[in-house]
Amino acid sequence: MASGFFAILDDIAALMDDVAVTAKIATRKTAGILGDDLAVNAEKATGFLSSRELPVLWAITKGSFINKIIIVPIALLLNAFFPVAIKVILVLGGFYLAYEGVEKIVEYFFHRKKEGHEVVAEIKQDGNEVEKAKIKSAVTTDFILSVEIVIIALGTVLTESLTLQILTVSVVALLATVGVYGIVALIVRMDDTGYKLIKRSGDKGAFASLGHLLVKSLPVIIRILAVVGTIALILVAGGIFVHNIEFFHHLLPSLPAIIKEFIFGLAAGLAAVALATAIKAIFGLKSTH
Repeated sequence: MASGFFAILDDIAALMDDVAVTAKIATRKTAGILGDDLAVNAEKATGFLSSRELPVLWAITKGSFINKIIIVPIALLLNAFFPVAIKVILVLGGFYLAYEGVEKIVEYFFHRKKEGHEVVAEIKQDGNEVEKAKIKSAVTTDFILSVEIVIIALGTVLTESLTLQILTVSVVALLATVGVYGIVALIVRMDDTGYKLIKRSGDKGAFASLGHLLVKSLPVIIRILAVVGTIALILVAGGIFVHNIEFFHHLLPSLPAIIKEFIFGLAAGLAAVALATAIKAIFGLKSTH
C-alpha cells in the first residue's frame, strides 16, 4: 500500500518535471508575443485618475483570467476535433488587432490632441462610461493576444500526452497573466512610489533623487509604450496573417519578416478602419475609443 502511494508521488513528480521543461520551452517561444502583450496592456491601463489605476488594472486582470479560462479548453478541443477553426479565429483576431493599431495612428495624425485639463474634465464627467469602455477594449485586445499565446504554447506540446498539453498550456497562460499584469501594475504606480519616496525622505538624499527619477520617468515610459504598443498590435496582426495564410506567407520573400508583417498588418488595419468608418457614417454610430 505504502509502495503504491510513493509510486503515485513519483509519477506526479515526474509529470511536474515534464511540465516545467515544456512550459519553459513554450514560454521562450511566446516571449515575443508576451513582450507585445506587456507593451499593449501597459499603454491601455494608463490615462486614468490615480485613484482608479489599480481598480481598473484589477478589472482588466480579472478579464484576462476569464479569457484564459475560456480559451484554454476551447483551443484544446478545437485542436483535437476542428483545427482549421483555430486559424479562422486567429485571422479574425488579427484584423481586430490591426484595426486597434491603425486607429491609434489615424487618431494621432488627424484628430486634435486634447489638453490635459480637457482629459481630466472628460474623465470626471463621463468617468464611469469611459472607464468601462476602456476596460472592455483592453479585455478584448487581451483575448486576441491570449489566443495567440495559447496557440503558440499548444504548438510546442502537440506530440505530448493530453495531460501534459493541458498542464503546460495552463501554466503558460497563468504565467502570462500574472507576469504581464504584475509588471504593468509596477509601471502605472511608479509616480506614486516616487512621490512617497520624496515625501518620506524630506526631499533630500538618494531616496529623494530616486523618487524624482521615478516621477519624471513615468510620462516618458508611457509615451514609449504607447508607440511600442501600437507597433506591436500591427506586427502581431501581420504575423498572424503571414503564419496562417499561405498566400501571404510566400508573398514578398525578399523582405525581412518584421517589415513584411508590418506591411500586411498596416494594410489590414487601414482596410478595417475604412470599413468601420463607413459603417459608423452610415448608421451614425459613435466611437467608443
